[in-house]
Amino acid sequence: MTTPALHTIPDGEGPVVVSIGDVRTEAGATITGVEIAYRRWGELRGKPDGENNVLLVEHALTGDASADEWWCEVVGPGKALDTDRWCVVCTNAIGSCYGSTGPASEHPDGGKWGSRFPAISIRDMVAAEAMALDAIGIGRVHAVLGGSMGGARTLEWTLLYPDRVGFALVIAVSARASAWQIGIQSAQIGAITRDPDWHGGDYFAAGVSPDAGLAAARRIAHLTYRGELEIDERFGTSSQPGENPLGAFRADDQRFAVQSYLEHQGRKLTERFDAACYVALTEALNRHDVGRGRGGLNKALHSINVPTMVVGVDTDILYPYHQQEHLSRNLGNLLAMAKLSSPVGHDAFLVEARQMDRILRNFITLTEQTPSGREVDAVRGVYAI
Repeated sequence: MTTPALHTIPDGEGPVVVSIGDVRTEAGATITGVEIAYRRWGELRGKPDGENNVLLVEHALTGDASADEWWCEVVGPGKALDTDRWCVVCTNAIGSCYGSTGPASEHPDGGKWGSRFPAISIRDMVAAEAMALDAIGIGRVHAVLGGSMGGARTLEWTLLYPDRVGFALVIAVSARASAWQIGIQSAQIGAITRDPDWHGGDYFAAGVSPDAGLAAARRIAHLTYRGELEIDERFGTSSQPGENPLGAFRADDQRFAVQSYLEHQGRKLTERFDAACYVALTEALNRHDVGRGRGGLNKALHSINVPTMVVGVDTDILYPYHQQEHLSRNLGNLLAMAKLSSPVGHDAFLVEARQMDRILRNFITLTEQTPSGREVDAVRGVYAI
């Protein structure tokens, strides 16, 4: 199979699927015949292996390659990530269900991957993405940026492939999973794997799906994605219209309004996402730790020479702002620090369009005014460019 170069892919269309061969995971398993889905907007300018205008956008947990949809306020002509000036590329992470190889994909030996799909890490996602960029002829990007799981991937890009990244923007994530994050995420995984329709991850062959477990996982997760202030302001102790949660006996069909809202969020996810993929990606977040095998967190962060901007949300429950402050204090090359002020919580980077527009435009300006890590290393004589 001949993989087309990036510039031959129709602008804005897709996703396009590229074959990258076998991927050896950090833990030593092999995923055979891997495919990665991606989209691009804007024309590639510059050298694919040198200075260019490529911006690599990393999606969050249940996101996909369609950054122009889930980040529609900032991706497009004239917007902060101006596709008239920049070539924006977004891939779907390995392990997901939006075109890239994951548990819901067809296995080379027949059937779905299911339980045969190995555990993956954030580093595995980035390694597969780097292979995908190689396959479409992109050796280097001007900047990589993302929030939440996308922010974790961005951090790993600066450590795994520093010579391929000019600048980085890390949003609403930490340097490693905290015990609290592992706990809340493991509760989500448990909700799915304890669903009777889970079948050890091989529910595809059984013709069922652990939708109840996935919906429960999403209800738990959504409470960490949104801020306590926003949820309380919207719902308070109000009852769902026509129902009475204060009756003499508790009943599942007599709910507070917030219960109905969370159940709606759970149903929405079951309609668009696969449970096994949710487990695989959530487990990857549990394994997130940039200090593993690198001498610890602070040593690893200090070694990052890619100029990196850090953004946090003041009401984030999932990745509290102090975790972004820790990043900013220890990064080897801090470009800037910014705070999103919002009652929305973790999801503010997807919701607060005006603030994100300002932050992203500032980031782009800084990347045009600041030497990249590669340029600094060249001056120091680390290598010639």
